[in-house]
Amino acid sequence: MDEAEIRRQVGLIAERLQAKDPEGLKKLYATDIVSFDIEPPLQSVGAAAKLGNWAPVFALFESVTYEVREPALTVGDDVAFGHAFARLSGTLKDGTAMDGMWVRVTYCFRKIDDAWLITHDHVSVPLDITNGKGMVDLVP
Repeated sequence: MDEAEIRRQVGLIAERLQAKDPEGLKKLYATDIVSFDIEPPLQSVGAAAKLGNWAPVFALFESVTYEVREPALTVGDDVAFGHAFARLSGTLKDGTAMDGMWVRVTYCFRKIDDAWLITHDHVSVPLDITNGKGMVDLVP
């Protein structure tokens, strides 16, 4: 039952991004979430800061698609973690179609007042160590 609820929470990330619903998205995160997102800064702390990471999506995109592939979860009594591949794509407000890029995502959840909330997430791309650049053209 808990695993199904957590999978639903991951699905709600996509739904709320696609609906361009920042307030609904905020409800998925613990108030003290620590996020290591794909864009600077190195660390964001708190739900408001995490929503700040999503703000460009809401500001720049006319329509959003968020896809999660191969989610894997480990669930305990009040703590869970998982990982997946994710891709944000869509159409910008100027009409430009964006295919996006696949990233690696790690989620950490904690059961708080009987609700599974994201307390930590980490988004990354592989690094080509020879040139120091992220490899953004890989597909799972």
